[in-house]
Amino acid sequence: MTSHRQIFRSSAIIGSASIIGIIIGIIKVKVLAVLLGPVGIGLMGLYQNLMGMASTLAGCGMGSSGVRQLAASSGEAATLAIVRRALWLGNLILGFTGMALLWLLREPVAQWVFGNIAHTSEVGWLGLGVLLTLIAGSQMALLQGLRRIGDLARVSIISAILSAAAGIFLVYWLGEDGVLWFVLTAPAISILVAGYYAAYLPRPQTAHDWQAISQQWQAMLKLGIPIMAAGLFTLATQLAARSIILRELGLDASGYFQAAWTISMTYIGFVLGAMGTDYFPRLTAIIDDHLQARKLVNEQTEMALLLAGPVLLAMITFAPWIIHLLYAAIFAPATDVLRWQVLGDILKVASWPMGFILLAMGRGGIFIGTELTWNVVYLLVIFLGIQKYGLVITGVGFWAAYLIYYGVLALVAARLIGYKSIQRNWMFMLFLLLAGGVVVYVAEQSADMGYGFGLLATLAVGVYSLRRLDGLMDLREWLRKRFGSRDE
Repeated sequence: MTSHRQIFRSSAIIGSASIIGIIIGIIKVKVLAVLLGPVGIGLMGLYQNLMGMASTLAGCGMGSSGVRQLAASSGEAATLAIVRRALWLGNLILGFTGMALLWLLREPVAQWVFGNIAHTSEVGWLGLGVLLTLIAGSQMALLQGLRRIGDLARVSIISAILSAAAGIFLVYWLGEDGVLWFVLTAPAISILVAGYYAAYLPRPQTAHDWQAISQQWQAMLKLGIPIMAAGLFTLATQLAARSIILRELGLDASGYFQAAWTISMTYIGFVLGAMGTDYFPRLTAIIDDHLQARKLVNEQTEMALLLAGPVLLAMITFAPWIIHLLYAAIFAPATDVLRWQVLGDILKVASWPMGFILLAMGRGGIFIGTELTWNVVYLLVIFLGIQKYGLVITGVGFWAAYLIYYGVLALVAARLIGYKSIQRNWMFMLFLLLAGGVVVYVAEQSADMGYGFGLLATLAVGVYSLRRLDGLMDLREWLRKRFGSRDE
């Protein structure tokens, strides 16, 4: 199987699961928006962000570094068994530690995030979510590191369905008090579903070698702590941005921001999810061969842009309709934020393949530096512009941060492995940015003209993407073999 075919296959499997998850998420968030309005959406975002930040801090990056260790040892049964035990036990210990610390610090954390202690109890209960998240993360890392792509897709779909059903029921039953349990059900159900599929993997047969497990912990933490630090910076930046919005513009504005953020993050998940699931282990296996690594990075970048480009342009064009459909008419102020964030997503899709070079090489310190660049630019733009420009500055800041981030990563990747983006990739990325920017500008002058130009640009990019995919991997033949008539 060629590299382009492998990338497309992984993207198709994970992407299909993501699309189903998106549809389920639409229903779930739509119900929450109807039942509780912008306040409920804003509260959900704060809880999820806080739990994510605490989980990132407690996890010490073992999930991501564990994937790298699993991928690197997949051909050595004894080493693989030790890595699996180290990953499970490490996440369990760190999960209990994180849960206890968040419970003990619940009052000052509530004061910091909400500006009062009214939500102290809820913050304490989020500690349980930290433990559940790390346990689920260790199971997902195992499936990812061993490249069980189909199982990962099944876990994603089943978990999304069950957590949506449970979350909607709890919010309907408890009202605003159910938002906390709405957030906690997701990692709890992921444990059950991922654990079911992980149980089918062969059990480690070697004895518990605590010295070897300790050595694996050291290796995981050496890369994991920088990953954790970078993730913590990002989550802290997001939480700080939400706190600034909450204090400067109110809880309704926080809900609008959360709506735009959720859509922006979710709808490129089908590309980025596949990238992290399959591309990262593959890149890790060949990273010492710089020629092959450069080739794979360019192939992954091209496939990511071809698959995401038409979707992102369509999102920019039809942002008002998307906001209305997925949330409600009252969320209209999120439209401009969403458009600017999706412009930033174009740069995000183009930059991520380069970012994985640092992880595959284990260059944790440089990884922190590049991630910190994004955080500083994003938060600085919001801090300086929110009083003058209002909520839209959060979207502008997102775009500006990824513009700088892309440039920094390009320089770093060139230094580490001699990477240089092929002309076709950077020209296509530039076209997407220009087309999206024109749609944003024209839509501000006339909504109808914005829809018209955006539709034409989306169709043009869609046709180009399909033709290019067909040229790379004979897309029509691939589809015919899988979906054609059995009688042929």
